[in-house]
Amino acid sequence: MRVHVDRDRCIGAGLCVMSAPAVFDQEDESGLVVLLDETPTGADAGHARKIAEHICPSKAVRVTGG
Repeated sequence: MRVHVDRDRCIGAGLCVMSAPAVFDQEDESGLVVLLDETPTGADAGHARKIAEHICPSKAVRVTGG
Protein backbone atom coordinates (compact mmCIF):
# COMPACT_ATOMS: atom_id res chain seq x y z
CA MET A 1 0.00 0.00 0.00
CA ARG A 2 1.17 3.50 -0.79
CA VAL A 3 -0.14 6.80 0.60
CA HIS A 4 -0.31 9.88 -1.61
CA VAL A 5 -1.12 13.45 -0.60
CA ASP A 6 -2.20 16.34 -2.80
CA ARG A 7 -0.97 19.48 -1.08
CA ASP A 8 -2.88 21.61 -3.58
CA ARG A 9 -6.14 20.12 -2.28
CA CYS A 10 -5.17 20.20 1.41
CA ILE A 11 -7.04 22.76 3.52
CA GLY A 12 -4.98 22.22 6.69
CA ALA A 13 -7.77 20.72 8.80
CA GLY A 14 -5.25 18.49 10.58
CA LEU A 15 -7.52 15.47 10.94
CA CYS A 16 -4.91 13.27 9.30
CA VAL A 17 -2.28 14.27 11.85
CA MET A 18 -4.62 13.63 14.77
CA SER A 19 -5.63 10.23 13.37
CA ALA A 20 -2.24 8.96 12.18
CA PRO A 21 0.67 11.02 13.57
CA ALA A 22 3.23 8.42 12.46
CA VAL A 23 2.12 8.88 8.85
CA PHE A 24 1.23 12.59 8.61
CA ASP A 25 2.42 15.93 9.95
CA GLN A 26 1.62 19.55 9.15
CA GLU A 27 3.88 22.42 8.12
CA ASP A 28 4.14 25.02 10.84
CA GLU A 29 3.54 28.03 8.61
CA SER A 30 0.99 26.82 6.07
CA GLY A 31 -0.67 24.03 8.03
CA LEU A 32 -0.53 21.84 4.93
CA VAL A 33 -0.07 18.10 5.17
CA VAL A 34 3.41 16.56 5.17
CA LEU A 35 3.69 12.85 4.40
CA LEU A 36 6.06 11.15 6.86
CA ASP A 37 5.59 7.52 5.75
CA GLU A 38 4.35 6.74 2.25
CA THR A 39 4.31 2.97 2.90
CA PRO A 40 2.91 2.50 6.41
CA THR A 41 2.26 -0.96 7.81
CA GLY A 42 0.04 -2.46 10.47
CA ALA A 43 -2.28 -0.13 12.35
CA ASP A 44 -0.75 2.94 10.68
CA ALA A 45 -1.77 1.57 7.28
CA GLY A 46 -5.32 1.06 8.51
CA HIS A 47 -5.48 4.59 9.89
CA ALA A 48 -4.14 6.06 6.63
CA ARG A 49 -6.75 4.15 4.62
CA LYS A 50 -9.54 5.36 6.91
CA ILE A 51 -8.36 8.96 6.53
CA ALA A 52 -8.26 8.65 2.75
CA GLU A 53 -11.70 7.07 2.54
CA HIS A 54 -13.65 8.87 5.26
CA ILE A 55 -11.90 11.57 7.26
CA CYS A 56 -10.01 14.06 5.07
CA PRO A 57 -12.54 16.80 4.27
CA SER A 58 -10.73 17.91 1.09
CA LYS A 59 -9.91 14.38 -0.13
CA ALA A 60 -6.23 15.34 -0.27
CA VAL A 61 -5.17 11.88 0.91
CA ARG A 62 -5.46 8.76 -1.22
CA VAL A 63 -4.21 5.22 -0.90
CA THR A 64 -3.22 2.86 -3.70
CA GLY A 65 -2.45 -0.82 -3.57
CA GLY A 66 -3.38 -3.45 -1.06
